[in-house]
Amino acid sequence: MNSIQRLLSACLLGLLPLSGNAAVDAAALYKQHCAECHGPGRLGLVGPALLPQNLRRLGKKAAAEVIRDTRPASQMPAFRDKLNERQIAALVKLIYTPLKETPKWGMQAIRASQIVSHRPGELPDRPKFQADIDNLFMVVELGDHHATLLDGDSFEPIFRFPTRFAVHGGPKWSDGGRYIYFLSRDGWVSKFDVFNLTYAAEVRAGINSRNLAVSRDGRYVIVANYLPHTLTILDARDLSPLQVLEAQDEKGQSSRVSAVYTADPRGSFIAAMKDIPEVWEIGYWGDHTQGQLFPVRRIRVKGYLDDFFLTQDYNHIVGTSRGAKTNGQVVDLNTGRALAEVHLPGMPHLSSAITWPWHGHTLLATPNIKKPEVTLIDMDTWKVVKRIPTQGPGFFMRSHENTPYAWTDVFFGPHRDLMHVIDKRTLKIVKTLRPAPGKTSAHVEFTKDGRYALVSIWDMDGAIVVYDANTFKEIKRIPMKKPSGKYNVHNKLTRSRGTSH
Repeated sequence: MNSIQRLLSACLLGLLPLSGNAAVDAAALYKQHCAECHGPGRLGLVGPALLPQNLRRLGKKAAAEVIRDTRPASQMPAFRDKLNERQIAALVKLIYTPLKETPKWGMQAIRASQIVSHRPGELPDRPKFQADIDNLFMVVELGDHHATLLDGDSFEPIFRFPTRFAVHGGPKWSDGGRYIYFLSRDGWVSKFDVFNLTYAAEVRAGINSRNLAVSRDGRYVIVANYLPHTLTILDARDLSPLQVLEAQDEKGQSSRVSAVYTADPRGSFIAAMKDIPEVWEIGYWGDHTQGQLFPVRRIRVKGYLDDFFLTQDYNHIVGTSRGAKTNGQVVDLNTGRALAEVHLPGMPHLSSAITWPWHGHTLLATPNIKKPEVTLIDMDTWKVVKRIPTQGPGFFMRSHENTPYAWTDVFFGPHRDLMHVIDKRTLKIVKTLRPAPGKTSAHVEFTKDGRYALVSIWDMDGAIVVYDANTFKEIKRIPMKKPSGKYNVHNKLTRSRGTSH
């Protein structure tokens, strides 16, 4: 790098003042290009919060590259054609400037936000509609912030209703399909009574949130937050806050929470930290509604876990980090130790991974956000069995116990309108579908019996396309506004091998 390049690099990183008469109004640029997704106060909405404490692992040079060229696994556009280098540098300086007062969001604020429309027992225990509850789907329509309750037998919409802005992380069913819990990116948890087609309660559990999980017994809801750096535990009955866990290590280093899931047989939640090398197991056995604290067990891991997969027996997790060059790691939850390394270059999307039996072994299959391939891993040896080339990097992968096929999209590639079908016996792609030419195809989910596969067309003029899962023939097309995920009661509550948990 010559002296001129070093000088320019220093300017871009905010280490030296920029020359020139025209000052760059970073606040105006942020309002024009960033506020819609990251919030007017940089606290996060659709996109994450843009504050120094949330950007520690990124670095200023990398932040400039993200603004210029975007980032894998992100819906953020590249701004290279809209912003020059001085403008990008000004935005980097802005987002690394601390707020005068970083907002707090603790028990008092959470309690003050709580909205209880219907308490348990107030509404009838019978549904207002005729349908097989086990085969219901909830479809999230991001295009206009609605959700649609769909009959999985007739494929007819039962009820469409508004959601909070930017629902994220996958809604979670409980109580045999009676209730479903939504989470918005800005931290609102909404409990919807499916039988009575109405919201029962809402509460704001955080400011910028990642996902939620519901305990197997339906008593507790836990929310993973980016801002503040906390896990919020709620009473599922009316979403009253029970405990706020500060996400920090024993030295006080705080962390965003990558994600949290329920581990049913263990009676616990499993949470991964994004900025400290720890996984937490949070027990929910016993009655915690009377003020008893939830016990936390800390498990040290190598590096950070941005994404992870819980094995079907809930005894192991497989995790990866954005910063890892090639290897993921397997952590034994019983011993609290790293068990093995897995060769996973690129950026596998492990939270979308699935499993199936194969030749007396169990295979784990994961799409990859950076590489055009599906990786197949033997879960007995943790060795890669095969890498299946695809037409582009993928995001979602799904199957079902009653089908010999697994479906995967190529969400991030130039051929994002394709959907691959893989034979789980031969480990080969046997069919490539194009549900809507030129429009993104994503997120397959199956009916409870595995006979039909539902594909989302991620477009304002989108649809749910229903396929015969054996013949791959289109059965029906249901118009919707940018439908993202769709979630089947039976598959989710039985923890099917073919879907994410």
